[in-house]
Amino acid sequence: MTFDTIITDSHVLLPSGMIEKNIVIDDGKIVDFTTEVPQCNTRINARGLISMPGVIDPHVHYGVYSPIGKAAITESRVAAIGGVTTMMRMLRLGGSYKKLLDLHLSESSTSHYIDYTIHASILQKNQIEEMEFCTKKGINSFKVYMNLGDDVGHVYMDMDPRSSSLDEEKVEIDLDMIEKIVSTAASLQCPVLVHAEDYKMCSCGIREGKEKKKDGLGAWSESRSVESEIKSIRTISKIARKVGCVLYFVHIGSQGAMNAIKDEKKNGTKIFVETCPHYLTLSYESQEGYLAKVMPPIRTSNDVGAIWKEIQLGTVNSIGTDHVANRLNLKLAGNAVWDALAGFPGIGTMLPILISEGVNKGRMTLEQLVSLTSVNTAKIFGMFPKKGSLQNGSDADIAIIDLKKENKVSSQLLDGFSDYTVYEGWNLKGWPVKTLVRGEIVAEDFEILGKPGYGKFVTRPVLS
Repeated sequence: MTFDTIITDSHVLLPSGMIEKNIVIDDGKIVDFTTEVPQCNTRINARGLISMPGVIDPHVHYGVYSPIGKAAITESRVAAIGGVTTMMRMLRLGGSYKKLLDLHLSESSTSHYIDYTIHASILQKNQIEEMEFCTKKGINSFKVYMNLGDDVGHVYMDMDPRSSSLDEEKVEIDLDMIEKIVSTAASLQCPVLVHAEDYKMCSCGIREGKEKKKDGLGAWSESRSVESEIKSIRTISKIARKVGCVLYFVHIGSQGAMNAIKDEKKNGTKIFVETCPHYLTLSYESQEGYLAKVMPPIRTSNDVGAIWKEIQLGTVNSIGTDHVANRLNLKLAGNAVWDALAGFPGIGTMLPILISEGVNKGRMTLEQLVSLTSVNTAKIFGMFPKKGSLQNGSDADIAIIDLKKENKVSSQLLDGFSDYTVYEGWNLKGWPVKTLVRGEIVAEDFEILGKPGYGKFVTRPVLS
């Protein structure tokens, strides 16, 4: 029998640990691990390299500053170069999911280099009634933005795929909406992703910072305090506990927020925790200018160390990028931190940062890397074992990495929609050298080899 592809001589990371076997791929699936070299159409020599499950990025914003037909091309290209094989879009619609979702899915189907799926953000009361409709379309997770309301309720929605105009709207997420979203998600057996910042506290903090003419990322962090995160965590955890809803706290980057989450887990709330590479590498003490403005803000160097410690303790479940595909002229609008746009690109650098700053510096093991970037995310969001693991029958989504490969980060190297990166000039050691999606090489040595439209929408059944 002739198989499609075989990857020879790599160190293979399985859920049970590392093995030294060849990976046999046929019809997009992993079909065997062997010491033999069976007949095949394509042989990939990976001697000295590591084969790991392709990264699943659970937290990506694209289609906001360019329409999804274009954004999917640029951002999935960057993702593929960075070893990501599945990207999870945080879809924000300013209207009905029943009227707009199919259009977004149609435009997405011809534009991705890698596989993708969607979290549906619930931003309007009428959208709560459409959550069940979303599950029938293969979406089993919903996001609530507790940070939106009052003076800080303005948000850019995803563009209409037929337009190139920014869609800014005012959103007010009140307690009644939060309770209904969480209750509905529980009845559908779907997790709720939570942006945990109290908008009233943030609005007050920003107003005070402006009045006192404060500036810089330190002032931004002070205005959106850790206490605002803690208050939101406690509020929604109490609600979720009553109705039996699973919570997934996105972009957690402070010791205070982690402590609050651990307390709520002890109280009986089912919780998963996501952090981001920037909370493991950046602090407002070390950053100049406004490029690293994000919500929640980057915190202190002590918080950076604390999140690494939580990773080592196993209290962080996943790592996502909170990637935002925006451009410098929008990012740095105005002359103060209050005017700059929040969010920055990061999907192309997640894996090399975690290898360089984590694995290669002894802060995490390769097994932890795989759990945090693939296995756990696939399990939490209903894609395992099809995605997230190297095992017989799984999709052959594989990142082949070289722990010794060094390269400097630049926006030109990553070649996405964004014309900047907060990691410009960083010399990172440890990069993916080949990315396979369902057995096909889509990227190799910083060059894209696949074609737009190869990536498929991953439907996810509701969790039982």
